[in-house]
Amino acid sequence: MISVMHADPICIGINCALGPNHMKTFLANLSALAPYNVHAYPNAGLPNAMGGYDEDPETFGNNIMPFIEEGLLNMIGGCCGTTPEHIRSVSDRVK
Repeated sequence: MISVMHADPICIGINCALGPNHMKTFLANLSALAPYNVHAYPNAGLPNAMGGYDEDPETFGNNIMPFIEEGLLNMIGGCCGTTPEHIRSVSDRVK
């Protein structure tokens, strides 16, 4: 975070590399320290042996809910392996 503070960003976050289950600890630490809005764009799980992503939209939505319930972020999206259905699964839960 120190490396971007000079730019006074409106948001800081974590993108790609991990699925929601593996991202939560890092996101919680960032959220506790950041004086900015926080976002996350997790993958649909970790890549499988073939380079695909196996976390279905229902599981993705369920795994994102603790981020929201614990107030860890201001914005959520999806990265590798996510589809509009993954995002809809999250959106439907927070309406």
